[in-house]
Amino acid sequence: MPRGDKSAYTAKQKRQAEHIEEGYEKRGVSKKEAERRAWATENKISGGGRKSGSGKDKKENHAPMKKGGKIGGVRGGKKGGEASAARPAAARKASAKKAAATRKRRGT
Repeated sequence: MPRGDKSAYTAKQKRQAEHIEEGYEKRGVSKKEAERRAWATENKISGGGRKSGSGKDKKENHAPMKKGGKIGGVRGGKKGGEASAARPAAARKASAKKAAATRKRRGT
């Protein structure tokens, strides 16, 4: 079977990958990259093609489904570093000094 052959995937897996791909495209990822990421995500969820029979009864990993579009924080929150970047430099500096003092006091 050549690389990239999708014949070992079930109809459900193909539908899920298509839906994931649309989500990536909606976020501005190119068509080719969106397809690559979608199949990588589907493989992470299902463990690869399911038709052959081997490993068919493995449970799905739903963590990648919940991850989409967020880097850190809670859903709807800011992505990694955005919250910090939005604060004034003086506030960031004060936080850093306070954290350094705490680490020194605790000996870590």
